[in-house]
Amino acid sequence: MAPIPGSGLAKGLAVTLRTMTKKTVTAQYPDAQPELPPRSRGVIGLFEENCTVCMLCARECPDWCIYIDSHKETVPPAAPGGRERSRNVLDRFAIDFSLCMYCGICIEVCPFDALFWSPEFEYAETDIHELTHERDKLREWMWTVPAPPALDPAAEEPKEIAAARKAAEKLAAAQAAAAQAEAAQAEAAQAEATAEAEAGSAAEDAPDAAPKPQEGEA
Repeated sequence: MAPIPGSGLAKGLAVTLRTMTKKTVTAQYPDAQPELPPRSRGVIGLFEENCTVCMLCARECPDWCIYIDSHKETVPPAAPGGRERSRNVLDRFAIDFSLCMYCGICIEVCPFDALFWSPEFEYAETDIHELTHERDKLREWMWTVPAPPALDPAAEEPKEIAAARKAAEKLAAAQAAAAQAEAAQAEAAQAEATAEAEAGSAAEDAPDAAPKPQEGEA
């Protein structure tokens, strides 16, 4: 059966009319910021205190876009008679986001949790050379990292948290026992002092001994 002339135009106009009556879903960016999912891959934040300059992130990066410089410092012994130790001190940590492909390998391989995904995405530059961000900028992005999702209620407690909880409970029990011992000693000392005071008061209230008879008295 041959199509009716103008049916295609009528269908197109019907779609247009249905769309015109619906509320727009266009996000008015940048006036309205988008609601990003928690695991959005925007930029990489650096938690500098956890970085030990192990260079694992730079070695595993497929694009070689992580630049790290460091130097060694001698740490004095922690106890008398110990030996001095050397540790790496971070001098530079930079990421070239013009090369980064946002694979997240550096975050996954970091053994000390020094790198995190941040949902920040507004870091465009007019010069490609300015897309290499140093550790100060990476540290600023660290404060925009969302909190980790809550654990499944049926999941097992992490070993680190369980060990910390047991240590805290043991310390609290020891402090409670020490407080009870101090309270018992204080009560015993108070009771002893009360007993001594009562004994002294009884001795003062007792009648004097009978006087000895004088010479010549019957």
